[in-house]
Amino acid sequence: MLAKIKSSAVVGVDALPVTVEVDISFGLPAFSTVGLAEGAVRESRERVKAAIRNSGYDFPNRRITVNLAPADVKKEGAGYDLPMALGILAASEILRSEKLEHFGVIGELSLDGSIRPAKGILPMAIAAQKAGLEGILVPLDNAEEAAVVAGIKIIGIKTLYEAVEFLLGARVLHPTTVNLHSIFQNNANYNLDFDEVKGQEHVKRAMEIAAAGGHNILMKGPPGSGKTMMARRLPTILPDLTFEEALETTKIYSVMGMLKNHTPLLSARPFRAPHHTISDAGLIGGGQTPKPGEVSLAHNGVLFLDESPEFKKNVLEVLRQPLEDGMVTISRATGSLSFPSRFILVIAFNPCPCGYRGDMKHNCRCTLTQVQRYESRLSGPLLDRIDMHLEVPSVPYKEMASGDCGESSSAIKKRVEQSRALQKKRFAKRKNFYCNGQMSPKDLKKFCSLDKASDKLIADAVDRLGLSARSYHRILKIGRTIADLERKESLQAKHIAEAIQYRRLDRAKRY
Repeated sequence: MLAKIKSSAVVGVDALPVTVEVDISFGLPAFSTVGLAEGAVRESRERVKAAIRNSGYDFPNRRITVNLAPADVKKEGAGYDLPMALGILAASEILRSEKLEHFGVIGELSLDGSIRPAKGILPMAIAAQKAGLEGILVPLDNAEEAAVVAGIKIIGIKTLYEAVEFLLGARVLHPTTVNLHSIFQNNANYNLDFDEVKGQEHVKRAMEIAAAGGHNILMKGPPGSGKTMMARRLPTILPDLTFEEALETTKIYSVMGMLKNHTPLLSARPFRAPHHTISDAGLIGGGQTPKPGEVSLAHNGVLFLDESPEFKKNVLEVLRQPLEDGMVTISRATGSLSFPSRFILVIAFNPCPCGYRGDMKHNCRCTLTQVQRYESRLSGPLLDRIDMHLEVPSVPYKEMASGDCGESSSAIKKRVEQSRALQKKRFAKRKNFYCNGQMSPKDLKKFCSLDKASDKLIADAVDRLGLSARSYHRILKIGRTIADLERKESLQAKHIAEAIQYRRLDRAKRY
């Protein structure tokens, strides 16, 4: 007899509907799985056998064939255990239920019949909702994660036996619900604040501009000058995540199995700070079956690369595509996958290998050759894609010992949100377009017109500093953000002058 169970397969960060077809026929006892199943899926036959028997049901001593359709999509993970088990029970006529036609199923089985959590439940719930299913059976530990999706019943299941009883109507299980407002209130809190940073007012100003316009930023300064401290506080002044942004980011963490217990939805902007030993695949994503990397885990948040010259040069160079496109495309022989990766990049490094070049209070031990080799790891094309370049000096003792608190993150955030509101109105007709850092050359012509004084100022800067066309565009974007912070409709010379000051590493000798 043939039975069909609806399930899902994760492809990239999205899910596709999968039908688990189970056929039981006469013949020598066998259990075969077809449909481009990976190792963990093929191994499920042993878990399914034990789980069915330990749940009190007879396992059919016949020829069992399981097909995962469509057959041209790779199936990974142990999440097909539960639909396979229910399919075998349905094909054996132990389970007769019309609910099987209207409910999706996902979950990994233990040998005793209990159900373990699975990865990628959120995109699977979204796929089930789009397919018009009434509900989806998921592991109880994943129920809150799936319940973020509206318009579909999420039934949390503890055991195989409980799933069978629910489908037969012998047990009532109420759908899981979550309070999204409460989730955002409880989880969108940060333990860090800009009022803890002493001095460095010009860097705080740059951080505010970067947050307001979605600009990438580079900080160069000696050890202990506060580069890491300020980078970690950048998410505290970014606007709150919208529900759509939170859903996009949570899908990535769900696929990677990185959602913490009782955190069904990420409501705080992610901050990722990978170690300098990371590989290019770890940063950008990859693998035999491509998975998201750090740039995607930082989507809608901040990616911080501390001591950036210590990273391998080829690792840094792979950042070019996500910085330009906000998307990473990974191609393999079997096809290509795209992962979202729109983030604010923060790069920090020392002036030289020892860290004290140019410091009046410490002697630098580095030779000119060592310094040149150290700085050359950040290529000109990469620096071009970083909007703002800053020198971060050491903090004087008087400022460190001062009991005065700086401006709080909440005060800075209010100005950032007001600026973002202007940008949102400006780009209202554009999809997935919300800040100045995303403007194209066509947008710059429309929204960044210059008067004579501003035009002359930027022309002199291009001539004297040997700026590229990309650097010129970056200055216009930063100037537009500075004007937005002041609620000015048109760009003025003072906005352009300040923007030029944030391009300190632009020199003709670097190209």
